Amino acid sequence: MDFSITEEQELLFENLAELVKRGWNETEYNDLYYNRHELPQGFIDQLIEAGFTMLGVPEEYGGTPVDYQTLVMFAVELARLTGASLPVASNAISIDDIISFGNPEQQKFILEYVAKHGTPPFALGFSEPQAGSDSSGILTTATRNGGKVYINGHKSMVTDADISPYLLVITRDLEGETPMKSMSMWLVPNDAPGVKLEALHKIGLKTGRFFEVYLENVELEESALIGVEGNGFMQLMKNFEIERLMLVATGVGMAEAAFEEVARYANLREQFGKPIGFFQIVQEKLTDMKIKIENMKTLLYKTAWKKDNGISIQIDSALAKRYCAIASFEVLDDALQLMGGIGYTEESRISRMWLDVRHLRIAGGTDEIMVHIGGRQLLKQFRYH
Repeated sequence: MDFSITEEQELLFENLAELVKRGWNETEYNDLYYNRHELPQGFIDQLIEAGFTMLGVPEEYGGTPVDYQTLVMFAVELARLTGASLPVASNAISIDDIISFGNPEQQKFILEYVAKHGTPPFALGFSEPQAGSDSSGILTTATRNGGKVYINGHKSMVTDADISPYLLVITRDLEGETPMKSMSMWLVPNDAPGVKLEALHKIGLKTGRFFEVYLENVELEESALIGVEGNGFMQLMKNFEIERLMLVATGVGMAEAAFEEVARYANLREQFGKPIGFFQIVQEKLTDMKIKIENMKTLLYKTAWKKDNGISIQIDSALAKRYCAIASFEVLDDALQLMGGIGYTEESRISRMWLDVRHLRIAGGTDEIMVHIGGRQLLKQFRYH
């Protein structure tokens, strides 16, 4: 198991670093984040042109195939270099359901959109007010009448529903034998009659918005179905383990960015006649921050390596998701503490990352659900027979 950087990876990250140095504007991003709530499309366009937004997508679909370990490393590095959570590093994972289960028309449209815009053309409509961690509680339905399909339900906390031309919606046959075998996946046009959006206001990740989405007799063609009817949950779970790694990889990258920034600050900021880095309590915080970063990266890369080598990561992904979500926020919290009052301002990059990283303990499976997933599997390994 070797995590040293290959020549190909080194070239990839050198090109990314050069692009960020040339094209990333922190002041502009801060304005977009706090004031306009928009993605930095100009920078994303540069990532598109350089081919980074199609990283991990199979070559036959116009992408650049790489292994999962490289994809995870790329997500960490992009977040480290920019200090931002950008929805481009995991495009290959986000659109995999369409590549794997979509019909040719769906595949063509989705891939052309990603190639042009740098992000998928759909917002994920999975969670509902009564169905967050408990997916079996989904109540949104798809019924048929006169050769058409009609969607009814209420989706909650849907990110970017206002700027995505489609919603990727999970429905459930309420009369099905079991909830997990009664779910289906649909591509719903965002401007279809019966789709209503109601904004929520997040405390972080402000370049994209949350929405409550109400679906009332939304009429679809049968061709809107993705994959096999009743198999939507299994399709959704196909890459959920690696999705969790990609999600927290961004947090690890931002934690590393914060560490590097505050370590430089500790060399410059003077109190009581000397740089604060001379004080042992500051050194202790920096040391513990670095240990957590190294532990997070090792756990992430080892889990991705296992995935690449066909080894189950059911337990590993849950452990990595839980540990990295918690540890990355702890690093950001210590960084903010060391920055003092200036770290608590909107002008500070640290405060923005602090807000963003906190969501990782909820999104993609909460800390508590990771204990449920990992803990029960660990117990099975040591059960007496």
